[in-house]
Amino acid sequence: MRQTRAAAERYRWSGAERDEAWRRHERGEAFPDSPEMLAARTARLIQRNGLPVEAALEATRTDALDQPQMYERILGVAKDLQSWSFLPRGARAARTVARICVAENGRELPIGTGFLVSPRLLLTNHHVLPDATAAGAVIVEFDAQVTVDNIPEVSRRFTLAPDAFFVADAALDFALVLVSPDADGRQAGQTFGWNRLSVQTGKLVIGEPVNIVGHPSGRLKEISIRENRLEARLDDFLQYQTDTEPGSSGSPVFNDQWEVTALHHSGVPRTDDQGRILRRDGQPWREGDGDDAVDWVSNEGVRISVILKHLAALPLDEARRAYLTEMGPESGLGDATAPRVAVTVPPPASPVDGLVIETDARGTPLRAGVPAAPGAFGGSRHVVFLHGRGQEEEDPEQLRRYWAAGLNGGLTRAGLATITPGDVCFPFYARQLLLAMQPMEALSRSPRGAVEAVAPGPGSTRQLYEQLIIEAAGRAGMPGARPGSREGLGDSVRRGLSWLADTTDLDRLLIAAIFADVAAYLDDRQVREAVLGCVLQEMPRAGRLVLVSHSLGTVVAMDLLTRLDPAVEVELLVTAGSPLGLDSVHRRLLAGGPHRPDRVARWFNAWCPLDPVAIGCPLSGHWAGGPDEVAVANPVGKAHDIEEYLAHPEVAQPIGAALAAAVPAPA
Repeated sequence: MRQTRAAAERYRWSGAERDEAWRRHERGEAFPDSPEMLAARTARLIQRNGLPVEAALEATRTDALDQPQMYERILGVAKDLQSWSFLPRGARAARTVARICVAENGRELPIGTGFLVSPRLLLTNHHVLPDATAAGAVIVEFDAQVTVDNIPEVSRRFTLAPDAFFVADAALDFALVLVSPDADGRQAGQTFGWNRLSVQTGKLVIGEPVNIVGHPSGRLKEISIRENRLEARLDDFLQYQTDTEPGSSGSPVFNDQWEVTALHHSGVPRTDDQGRILRRDGQPWREGDGDDAVDWVSNEGVRISVILKHLAALPLDEARRAYLTEMGPESGLGDATAPRVAVTVPPPASPVDGLVIETDARGTPLRAGVPAAPGAFGGSRHVVFLHGRGQEEEDPEQLRRYWAAGLNGGLTRAGLATITPGDVCFPFYARQLLLAMQPMEALSRSPRGAVEAVAPGPGSTRQLYEQLIIEAAGRAGMPGARPGSREGLGDSVRRGLSWLADTTDLDRLLIAAIFADVAAYLDDRQVREAVLGCVLQEMPRAGRLVLVSHSLGTVVAMDLLTRLDPAVEVELLVTAGSPLGLDSVHRRLLAGGPHRPDRVARWFNAWCPLDPVAIGCPLSGHWAGGPDEVAVANPVGKAHDIEEYLAHPEVAQPIGAALAAAVPAPA
């Protein structure tokens, strides 16, 4: 009962917070949580398709609402209106849940519940599996449930392999252990699926319902839904009203989108002034009375984000760390959390006009990128792909194939002719950007965290980097996101990065690196000129141009328009995943902004609400004569990927239409 007594103590000292939430609820606040959490939850619901955008618009368009009222309205719709997929998604999530049994005197006794969090890792409570020895002695049963006809199903049994992987923590009451494959060598997750855990916030607010799937008192699988709600959020734990029993220890606590928010670990008993657990008849509970006699008043689970952060900090060897990376990018335990590794670049030649230009052994400037095949698109029309940051270790020829593959997928879906990768010109400025930024990076090297290490050193570029993050976070709904707030600037930047990561499902390190490179390009003349000079080597001198750009490349493209030969006619400019919607960006363009480039016949912009680099989009309402544009739904974790953008038929269509005239009609 140690965990139960600790839960009761936390319940007692969190009473004031819980009482305040109840008073706010009585005053009509359905979700009495902080504005920050309401905003994060609303953004996550919409951006992850937890609520159709149409339903959110319908809920808020008829009245003039302030932000808190808008959040409450949207969350109310999400709580009361469930799509048909709620049931099959719940059934899918429930398959990942297993009963844990131990052999005793020739019988198998149920001791708790566990659930898969990777293809072969099972999460449960420390008090269920306190050590590797205990884990090695249990049987894990999946499909221990009844069928749709209420007939007991044949369960599937697995053993555990704690010698290969076992991690547990008594304070957080969790145990994570490897599941052995079945007789055919299949991992449990291949058969039953697994839950993608997320280290990010915004999965649940006070007043929202929670759903629990488990094996209460060792029975066949049961589910508790709807009449349950989050009461309080502590640093490490969640407290919620549910109808569960002690055997549910180790069960997943889901939100209505079937994301795991907590690991259920204990009921909360009523206690007297002396801290003694009480029975239902009001008398002190004693050993031997049994759990059924306890007057349970609430339940408690360990926050999943806290468990994931604990796992990330463990000093594990490479083999055991590899098991954690299988939990996926949202867990924060994958390779995306590793610091950016410096790339070896050939020694620079002597500066030319203050710039460092990459050369061959004879001192001749290297051609950067791969040209298009002679005569491509009839010889008078040119297609150019302009990449973003972070490509310095990639092969430009391979990148060109990837871009073309994404575009060809979109063209096929749009019913248009595909292209040949070799017909596209692919300027490659990534190594030149890195080379030009080396003096800056030398200033910022210090024994700091990975995210801070990618930030520019002190100076105007650092200031611009901070402005970009705070502005983007403010556009994404973060309260108080402004450089002049009472909060320290460094704290605002860190909070902004966390906010962007939480609301877009991209890693903080990736977001910081992208904005750091954008700031370096915009603020440092030598960096900008090095990049533009590199790209201009590959650009056509005459003819019609279709320019497709991505991320930082969209900023480069806007500047490039001021340097192109006058004989080049820009037929179509495509920007995807662009930061051009941020004031801190367009103010620093060579041609300024926000106004449509004069020499562009058509401008088309594609953006994804999950993409933190495109936070300032849509552009049409802000840029004078702005672009035609479309919002697309890129997959979670790939919101900023150019291949995903180009694969959408609505993005590929204007490109395909512009190229159609270049194909000679059959004789």
